[in-house]
Amino acid sequence: MPLHAFERSALLFMRRHLLIGAAVGVSFGLLLMVQDWGGLYTLMVEADLSWLWFFMLFFALILTFGGIGMAIGVMSQGEDDH
Repeated sequence: MPLHAFERSALLFMRRHLLIGAAVGVSFGLLLMVQDWGGLYTLMVEADLSWLWFFMLFFALILTFGGIGMAIGVMSQGEDDH
């Protein structure tokens, strides 16, 4: 079943805001790794399953900031009538 024009534009709108939020989340994660705040990078590198900890950190950041990006996009659509 093909999408209507308004459905397609809504999905593209949400995808754009999700990708912007995910990019901010990845950037924040890389900043955490480069600065080694609180010894986080050192702790993650010295762990047995370091790939798992990196995956969990970046997955959570992408999920969090992607959701925030979509929420900001939706809330920016409102109009002030007063």
